[in-house]
Amino acid sequence: MRRFLVVAALLGSAVVPALGAQTGMSITIGADGSTDLQRHVVVYDCEVGDPITVQYINAAPNFLAILPVPDQTEPLVMAAVLSASGVRYAAGQYVWSTKGVDATLIDITEGEDVDPINTCSEVDNTP
Repeated sequence: MRRFLVVAALLGSAVVPALGAQTGMSITIGADGSTDLQRHVVVYDCEVGDPITVQYINAAPNFLAILPVPDQTEPLVMAAVLSASGVRYAAGQYVWSTKGVDATLIDITEGEDVDPINTCSEVDNTP
């Protein structure tokens, strides 16, 4: 099995302003030689707080999102789960849903129809 090292170096407030502290994390994902590994970094402007940076790691059949979550000391690694439309990522009590350029974060312990903790839109840096 060929191994890929995915390093999510999340340092300082420029990358993870919601955390406010320096944080480092490394993740090793095992994938065989037939799997392409893709890393996509997206910055979102959110209704609550500063912009956040989300890393999407795709190594089929694994699709992950790494993002800061309020009240968590470390960014969460979320796995893609079944969704009617768009993509839903889940870790613990949190669900990050994306559809097009929009995304929401919810705490499912508050109920399925609860208002999102945060609503975000992808930053378009195209000149």
